[in-house]
Amino acid sequence: MERTNYSSGAKWEDIVGYSRAVKIGNTIEVTGTVAVDENSLLVGKDDAYAQTKYIIEKIEKVLQQAGASLKDVVRTRMFVTDISRWEEYGKAHGEFFKAIKPCTSLIEVKGLIAPEYLIEIEATAILSK
Repeated sequence: MERTNYSSGAKWEDIVGYSRAVKIGNTIEVTGTVAVDENSLLVGKDDAYAQTKYIIEKIEKVLQQAGASLKDVVRTRMFVTDISRWEEYGKAHGEFFKAIKPCTSLIEVKGLIAPEYLIEIEATAILSK
C-alpha cells in the first residue's frame, strides 16, 4: 500500500522523527496535536474549551489535505492535564462530533510537553472505499 506523510513544517518533526499525519491505504492517523498556531504560539491560554476547539480545527485541516473530513474520524484520544475540566473538553469535542460519534478516550496525564498545553488530541480516520 502507498504511504503518504503529511508535514506541518514544525522543526520538531525532524528532531523527534514524526509526521503531522500518515495515510496508508484508506486509513489516516493524525499525530498528537496541541493548540499552537503556525507561528508556534499558544491558542487559548488557560482555556480548555478554546484549546480543544482549535486542536480539532487543526486536525480537520490535515484530514482535508489527505482527502478526508471529520466525518471520516472513527477514534479520538484526548490527553488532558486536568480531568476535572472534562466538561470543557467535552463541550468542544461534542460541537464537532455530536452527530459523528467516534470512539473516544479522555485520559488524564501527568503533563504534556509544555505546561501551558491543557490537552493533546490524536485522531484516526478511515475513508470508505
